[in-house]
Amino acid sequence: MNAVILFLTSFPPLETRRRFAGVGWLLTLIGGVLMLGAPYLPWAYSSDALDDMTYLGGPSGLQFFFLGIAVLVVASAIAGRLTGQMGTPNPPARAPLNLVGAASGAALGGLIYIALALIMIAADGGGLVYVEWGGWIALAGALVAYLGTRLLPPGPVPTLGRSRTPGWLGILAVIFLVGVALLVAAYLLDENDAGSFVVSAALVLAVLLVIMRSGLGSWLGAVGRTHRHVLVFAAFVAAFAFPFTQDGSDANMSIATQVLIFAATALGLNIVVGQAGLLDLGYIAFLGAGAFTAAVLSNSAFSTIGWHPPFPVVVLISAVVAGTLGLVVGTPTLRVAGDYLAIVTLAFGEIFRLVMINLDGSDGPNITRGSNGIPGIPDLNLFGFDFGQSHEILGVTITRFGNYFFLLLLVLALIILVFSRLSDSRIGRGWVAIREDEKAAEAMGVNTFGLKLLAFAGGAALAGVAGAVKAHVDVSVTPDQYIFLESAFLLAAVVLGGMGTIVGVLVGATLLKLMPEKLRFVSEYRLLIFGLLLVIMMRFRPEGLIPSSRRQLEFHESDEELAEHLDAELTGGPPDSGEPAGAPARRSAGEETR
Repeated sequence: MNAVILFLTSFPPLETRRRFAGVGWLLTLIGGVLMLGAPYLPWAYSSDALDDMTYLGGPSGLQFFFLGIAVLVVASAIAGRLTGQMGTPNPPARAPLNLVGAASGAALGGLIYIALALIMIAADGGGLVYVEWGGWIALAGALVAYLGTRLLPPGPVPTLGRSRTPGWLGILAVIFLVGVALLVAAYLLDENDAGSFVVSAALVLAVLLVIMRSGLGSWLGAVGRTHRHVLVFAAFVAAFAFPFTQDGSDANMSIATQVLIFAATALGLNIVVGQAGLLDLGYIAFLGAGAFTAAVLSNSAFSTIGWHPPFPVVVLISAVVAGTLGLVVGTPTLRVAGDYLAIVTLAFGEIFRLVMINLDGSDGPNITRGSNGIPGIPDLNLFGFDFGQSHEILGVTITRFGNYFFLLLLVLALIILVFSRLSDSRIGRGWVAIREDEKAAEAMGVNTFGLKLLAFAGGAALAGVAGAVKAHVDVSVTPDQYIFLESAFLLAAVVLGGMGTIVGVLVGATLLKLMPEKLRFVSEYRLLIFGLLLVIMMRFRPEGLIPSSRRQLEFHESDEELAEHLDAELTGGPPDSGEPAGAPARRSAGEETR
């Protein structure tokens, strides 16, 4: 089994790939042709599996998606042969797009897609006997194409990302990309069948693999950086337009609001972990502090304090309480580091939960009503706008959760603004210096303790803001909502998405919050699947899904093949200076880190 995994995940030596370049191209093409024909064959014995894949000559919607992946494989293989990138032992060093990468991304995406589709068919039917012969042909074609790409020499360095793009074209590309992302998000969230959701998500993964491996992703990244303000504005416009795509679905908007709360909290943790490099395993306590503060100060009949200030004041108080709690906890504990800091923060998270249980009027003052918590928290009413009522906007019904979705977008925008400003300031550079080497930073005059304490308190305050809104969204607040497992998921969102980045953390938080909601049929195995995904990510992409360039270079500094590509990109061709492979790339990584 280990040998099979190693064969599927590692490239043969470069000389071997050059010797069998023609065979690799032929296998890629043959596999792609098999993939083209497979959607017209029956994949499932029962019509109940996925979206009825029982017809011969009549592809279903999900089979058409697989057909699109097959077209990408065949088109990349043919275009690669015509341009000399595929089938030759010495492909060109540079080209606008890396067609070898496009073919390998499409083949890998197709293999994942068909494997998940067959698993879902077997799960719906009760066994692999429900998989028809067309499904096995599709799997064989994807496997042949994937193995063919493994025999191909590495493709050229894509130059499209470094080319000059007209401003109008870049703006149109940004708007188109954001619009597609909105439609994909609306489609996935509206997909109620778990199997169809999983397979559709695999299609998105396949497209992303093609984009990233072909070099188109670098071009989109360059365009996004050039038109950053347009990208941010378009992203928030798309986010505000999202409720209008749900046709008044309260269930979908409930999931969306929880995703935003989770993402806003994860961004606060990103300051502590991603920027300052402090491992916090009890961060959920700060979210709970903000939520309990808002609940106690609300107009709930179960509120234990008679003062009920306006909600903007409650938000400020929640942030101050959570931030103060961060200072109280951080002042004595931040003098330790590493595993000891992780143990202390883990203990703090459990202490917070137990204290909230004990504040029941029996073991302590009656503030939180103990394990019963504070239920019946009323909906917000800001400036005459009742968040608990549905509203008609532009002919579309916006439900209660839709109202809170808009409010949470504003909160998220505030947190993103604070995070980005801090990251670009001297404080942010000091955090990065502490994360890279605390002793060196202290020797250079950086106030390491003060900056670490600021990161701890600032991240806690942002979590408190999110918690204040969460209390009204959830209607009730109880101590058992804030357990260690929630802290672990928040930390996983930061690590999986990409520490120190904004988009990466948002993507990681969305995936970790959305997947459990859509995969309730495997709820018993959720932690097992989550653990496997963590292992796979740490093995193949430890820098995260959308990492910063600095961390990506750090994690892959010893990857000789990647170093050769970086050398070619930095020097304009293959390294020929007599230095070891990857030396210019490593110097660049060091300069960027400094």
